[in-house]
Amino acid sequence: MNRLPAASLRRFVATLAIAAPVLAAAAPDATVFSEVQHQRQPLLDTLKDLVSIESGSRDREGLDRISQLIHDRLQALGGQVEYIEPGDGVYRMQDTPQQIGRMVRATFRGTGTKKILLIAHMDTVYLKGMLAKQPFRIDGNRAYGLGIGDDKAGVAVILHTLATLKALNFKDYGTLTVLINGDEEISSPAARAMFTKLGAEHDLTMSHEGSPAAHDQLSLATAGIAAVELKVTGKASHAGSAPERGRNAIYELAHQVLQTKDFSDPARGVKMNWTTITGGSNRNVIPADASATADVRVVRVADYDALETRLRETIKKQLIPDTRLQLTFERRRPPLEMTPAAQQIGKQAQAIYAELGKTLDVNETVQGGGTDAAFAGLGNKNAVIERFGLLSFGAHSNDDEYILIDSIEPRLYLATRLIMDVSRGVGAAR
Repeated sequence: MNRLPAASLRRFVATLAIAAPVLAAAAPDATVFSEVQHQRQPLLDTLKDLVSIESGSRDREGLDRISQLIHDRLQALGGQVEYIEPGDGVYRMQDTPQQIGRMVRATFRGTGTKKILLIAHMDTVYLKGMLAKQPFRIDGNRAYGLGIGDDKAGVAVILHTLATLKALNFKDYGTLTVLINGDEEISSPAARAMFTKLGAEHDLTMSHEGSPAAHDQLSLATAGIAAVELKVTGKASHAGSAPERGRNAIYELAHQVLQTKDFSDPARGVKMNWTTITGGSNRNVIPADASATADVRVVRVADYDALETRLRETIKKQLIPDTRLQLTFERRRPPLEMTPAAQQIGKQAQAIYAELGKTLDVNETVQGGGTDAAFAGLGNKNAVIERFGLLSFGAHSNDDEYILIDSIEPRLYLATRLIMDVSRGVGAAR
């Protein structure tokens, strides 16, 4: 018998050691995957139903219609379902409408101990009447529709994950809670408090915004978003014959903008940029009013306090006497800060995706803009993970928004298996 030289043998053993994780990767759970495959067409049918209801954030009639559909579907799946109307705790911002969409909450009780929260939103950015020109349609591997990726696919994934678990008669979780809100696109003024409450009560929050069509990913961190508005009130006067009698609000505002133009701190991920400015009424009148707005992004909740304090202290240094300043600092969304618990669940999600022979990117750095998931993670260290929706493209754009149909089975398999693992304390989900 021929024998390998010692050096070659060592290289062969080393190669096996490197390949072992791949060779040892579990195959997909055949029972789960078979049921997921059965859900493909029903999920597309659900998407058509959801997309065919216009539900802009300011369209309470449309939001009532779609919330009724979601309520009925969750009830048919065996959930204890209720509507939650906006209450006295609404965080009102400058663009918050008087009428805000209601939430739909469903509770499924199992035999275990783990508590898992599934969240998505039913509102869109689109205006009433646009559906007539952009109905649901399928073109090859793409399904198009208004709000289909952001976030009606997220709602559909939740419904059909629950349908898969029901078909499998899986009840090893303690509680599965579903919360679908109707005000995400306007920074969740009514739903934010409920997300924060439920996030603290659940071991895992799975948020179902879409993943970019370019590649599969989940997100463990997102940016916080704030808006600053500075209003200056001066005194009008004739610009030609008596400018000295006026108090120029534009001069004062320009002074304040220049004082605060370098408040960004790249090392800490703090970004503050003045983006709009208005002032004055006529060419020949000293302006009595002027205002400016700034966009703010942070990666730590604590940075909001520091920045607001710095702004309020700085604007006390005025240029024009007798002008009045009013500063509004709107905390539109907190950042989602990564936790060790989320990292562990992220590893488990990657292992599950590997069962399908697919790679899942779990982003630990800040991704894009704000998310409802950040409210769920506010003030606690529980696992909160974003982007369990379908692969999608073109959110907030006319004629472009679509999901990739071939992402349905992998994403349903991921969500279903992760709930099962977490419920049973399997792998990294212990």
